[in-house]
Amino acid sequence: MRDTFFCDVDEANFDEMVVARSHVLPILLDIGADWCGPCIVLTPRLEKLALEYGGAFLLAKVDADENMRIAGRYKVRGFPTVIAYSHGQEIDRFYGAQPDGFLRTLINKLIEHHQSAA
Repeated sequence: MRDTFFCDVDEANFDEMVVARSHVLPILLDIGADWCGPCIVLTPRLEKLALEYGGAFLLAKVDADENMRIAGRYKVRGFPTVIAYSHGQEIDRFYGAQPDGFLRTLINKLIEHHQSAA
């Protein structure tokens, strides 16, 4: 069940799992690193929200150390970087760990944007 709500993404499957899939389902892309303190705090909270939202969006996780081209492609300047995708386009992004209220607002905006653009 967890695989339905979040997945790991790498350079080989990024376009398929994030860009192409965002035409069907809104995607929240979490770019982080194992050594990053804010990433260690944020990623489990995003996973919990993905489960709570029950498949309304997909959380795609990228290990920046192993996928530097993705980080470069999206001009990541700090970790974690979270990018919201809908219909193949970036619609929002933020850096660093954020409070749950901020995360819920972003997720709701992403879902609403995706539904209205359908």
